[in-house]
Amino acid sequence: MKHNIRITSLLLSILGMAIMAGCVRQLSSPSETEQQKPFVPATLAPTLPPPTETPKPVIPVTEATPTSCVDSLSFVADVTIPDGTVVSPGSTMDKRWEVKNTGTCNWNEKYTLRFISGDQMGAEPEQALYPALSGSQAVIRIVFTAPSEPGTYRSAWQAYNPAGQPFGDPFYIEIIVEAPTP
Repeated sequence: MKHNIRITSLLLSILGMAIMAGCVRQLSSPSETEQQKPFVPATLAPTLPPPTETPKPVIPVTEATPTSCVDSLSFVADVTIPDGTVVSPGSTMDKRWEVKNTGTCNWNEKYTLRFISGDQMGAEPEQALYPALSGSQAVIRIVFTAPSEPGTYRSAWQAYNPAGQPFGDPFYIEIIVEAPTP
């Protein structure tokens, strides 16, 4: 019986040592986050600049250069004030046109609209063109003031790129100023 107790005691000691050895191994093993990192051979690792070097800023390209894109604008529809609308002398008109950027350039704040012929009807001769991505539609808006004299008036406008070159379909407003009633 004494022999069985010694064997049991020895087996329990060995079992205890094995359990403790497993705990020590668990404590010395790499953490979970270290285990999840994939091995990257030194030849495939990205080369980083020395830490003393100031990184250069990345400047996103937001517009195409005139040599790499084409400017174009297509008239789609009159949104407000159809041609031939009769208006009162001196009235304010909020004219809007729907157009499409049919070119490959994106219109940004450097693109403008310019008065090209007719009567300005109180509008500034150069205005910002509504920004629009290539292939998208936009609404262009100009506020006019009807002349005080009766008659038919037309104001024509065209888009200009940053280089000052006109492009696309010209568009216009054409109104009839009614004679004042006596």
